[in-house]
Amino acid sequence: MDNGHEPATKADLKALKDELTSEFIEAMRDTETKLLKAFYSFAESNQKRIIDNEREASGLKERVGLIEGRVTEIEKRLNLPPSS
Repeated sequence: MDNGHEPATKADLKALKDELTSEFIEAMRDTETKLLKAFYSFAESNQKRIIDNEREASGLKERVGLIEGRVTEIEKRLNLPPSS
């Protein structure tokens, strides 16, 4: 198989098979690495988004709590007139 015109031997075919198998395995590993990087990148950005949403929700809960406290104070004044 050196000059390209002679018939291939079993050894030539095995060598070609081994080379192609090796290249295929390397390509699969590269693909796997790229996919894992993409998933980790997505997971990190998604985690940041979740943290931001939780912070925002926490702030909103705090504000709602303050408003509820004010409403309760107003209701007390309306329902319980001052004793004089």
